[in-house]
Amino acid sequence: MSPSPSGLAFAEASLLARARRRLLGDGLARACAALLAVVALACLLGPFVTGHPYDRLYYDYPGVPPSLALYPKPEAVGPALDRLALRMRVRAEDVAVTGEAVRLTLASDRPIDDRVLTFFSRSDTFGEARLLGRSEDGRRLTVEAPLRALRFLAGTDALGRDLLTRTLTAGRLSLALGLMATAVALGIGVVYGALAGTLGGRVDAAMMRLVDILYSLPFVFFVIMLVVFFGRSVALIFVAVGAVEWLDMARIVRAEAQAIRRRDYVRAAEALGLSTGAILRRHVVPNLLGPVVAFAALMVPRVILLESFLSFLGLGVQEPATSWGVLIADGARSLETAPWMLIVPASFLVASLLALTLLGERLRDALDVRG
Repeated sequence: MSPSPSGLAFAEASLLARARRRLLGDGLARACAALLAVVALACLLGPFVTGHPYDRLYYDYPGVPPSLALYPKPEAVGPALDRLALRMRVRAEDVAVTGEAVRLTLASDRPIDDRVLTFFSRSDTFGEARLLGRSEDGRRLTVEAPLRALRFLAGTDALGRDLLTRTLTAGRLSLALGLMATAVALGIGVVYGALAGTLGGRVDAAMMRLVDILYSLPFVFFVIMLVVFFGRSVALIFVAVGAVEWLDMARIVRAEAQAIRRRDYVRAAEALGLSTGAILRRHVVPNLLGPVVAFAALMVPRVILLESFLSFLGLGVQEPATSWGVLIADGARSLETAPWMLIVPASFLVASLLALTLLGERLRDALDVRG
């Protein structure tokens, strides 16, 4: 007598309930899930609270190190004024920093036009200047300008962009790419591999020969061809990664399905007259959950690293968009002069990869029906 549909649903629900109880009771799994949630929320909401647009260039602060203190620092006000005076073609004299403002005299060999004060508001160090006095000949102006209070918790890159904001913004694209490409690989690879392993025979041989043919195509050449015909875009990365990563998933699922197909309980189900679809739902798919979920959790960091490789070659994400891979590539080139440019995005990437790997192992153990 074959199991009823209600019995199959109850068995699947019991498997999921048992896996949920195991995960909730595993401290390491909870810690990894919490870390991933924190990183995801930081990447989603962080750029709105850092106070810096991700593409804003602060020309007065290129390559500044991480600091909890506010900028500008007292010793940097003088050089900033000298640079500003040079642009205005005047001299900065009698400079006095008072609290959150600076008072100075602008001097020149000819009368000074008041419009030069707009240079203050255009700078990253000072706000809108206020004219306090003028000499009779117009060659000396006494002005006062507020100091812009800026904070760069993770420093800035070589162009003066806030590194923390760019890292959080890059995390959105990297995590989205990893999750979506993994979902595509799962959807195609699990169905393809399970069918090949369960049906067996000539159907299995033909399906796996197609996988071998796709494996033989050079990945970089495939991406270059896509770029030539469709141009560079984020969607192109999804297509390129999704077209390759499902092949590994299909092979893993096929091998597991073939092993499960030889089990006694599967043969008993066949003898009882269960259809191929029922056997897949009741026996093959539940027993595949552990390896599939573990491999999927490991595939996310693989996809992120693959995107980094493509971006390094100039085939992936292009400015002004960014990703962890792009930031790490930029940081590697500035390692000696600005090590924080590598450490900050690499820390986010390593933390995410480690949490995904450990969580994948715990998910595999929790979904192990033999446990």
